[in-house]
Amino acid sequence: MSKKHNVARWLFGLLILLVAGCRISQTMPTSNAAVQPSITADGPYWPTDGWRTALAQTQSMDPEKLQQMFITIEEQKLNVRSLVVVRNGYIVAEFYQSPFDQNSRHELYSCTKSFVSALVGIAIAEGHLEGVDEPVLECFPDYDFANTDARKSAMTIEHLLTMTSGLNWPKGDPIYQQMWMSQDWVQFVLDRPMAAEPGSQFNYNSGCSHVLSAIVADRSGMLTQQFAHERLFAPLGISSANWSVDSNGLAIGGWGLNITARDMAKFGYLYLNEGVWDGQQIIPAEWVRASTTPHAGTGQTFDYGYQWWTYPKWGAYAAKGRYGQLIFVIPEHEIVVVFTARMDDDRPLIALIEDYIVPAVQSAD
Repeated sequence: MSKKHNVARWLFGLLILLVAGCRISQTMPTSNAAVQPSITADGPYWPTDGWRTALAQTQSMDPEKLQQMFITIEEQKLNVRSLVVVRNGYIVAEFYQSPFDQNSRHELYSCTKSFVSALVGIAIAEGHLEGVDEPVLECFPDYDFANTDARKSAMTIEHLLTMTSGLNWPKGDPIYQQMWMSQDWVQFVLDRPMAAEPGSQFNYNSGCSHVLSAIVADRSGMLTQQFAHERLFAPLGISSANWSVDSNGLAIGGWGLNITARDMAKFGYLYLNEGVWDGQQIIPAEWVRASTTPHAGTGQTFDYGYQWWTYPKWGAYAAKGRYGQLIFVIPEHEIVVVFTARMDDDRPLIALIEDYIVPAVQSAD
């Protein structure tokens, strides 16, 4: 297909968009834009049984800006598998690349960590854990860990949450391969020697997230995946979650959760509403605030909270996973953006939010 033909097709899509609204579901790059019927916003609701859609302009967003975003995705040949934009609780833009659709489950990779963080907060609220200052080694009294010293004994749940455990954890895949092959992942992680005082250095470590999963399971008396279903997924209407497990059948804390893009948006919307869902406080509001507050500097654009990345520029925060999985929450604008993708770098996706989604609100205002 020629570039001229592509541009003509997208301009045709833009014309439809301006007349009919901004919920697009299409196959890219070979199918023409097809606008689905939209449900006009008619009052408060919760998307437990399914999201409602609305015209972008009814939610004070500029549809032309959103259409320009779709054109950019095609022109830059970004391998975006799904995109969901929610404002004020309504889907105002949506896209799927064939063969993916609304019912497709996506591997979230490290977005899984943010779900584990939520479960830790729920476990604390229910009294299964005393709080984030509880020493990690005391959570495993039946284990005998190697390389135990004063620094390791001082490691707390908060240090795991903020990726400041102090454990010696090299970057790259080889150490994860070693963990994968081990008979007990918790033993493998907490056997590692210490490289720094807990709390002193940020060192991204999915092993920390898995230890958090194990703590939730041990203290709640049920597998993490069961605890997640009962306390988090069921209230939100997330019914098709699949979670990979370790060698002992425990949900992997650092990756492995598979859910739909729309269900990812539900999780972001729960945090946008400070843990409240349809009148029920699913996650304590103070936990949501603590999780999305910077606790560790990373030397990057994003800082780190409790298994959430924070974006000070807009007071925003994000669950971020490998290959471009993203749940981006912007409280100031009541926006949740979800991407699933297959890309080596998620910066082009962040640029789409910066260049089109936020300006779509600003232009409408």
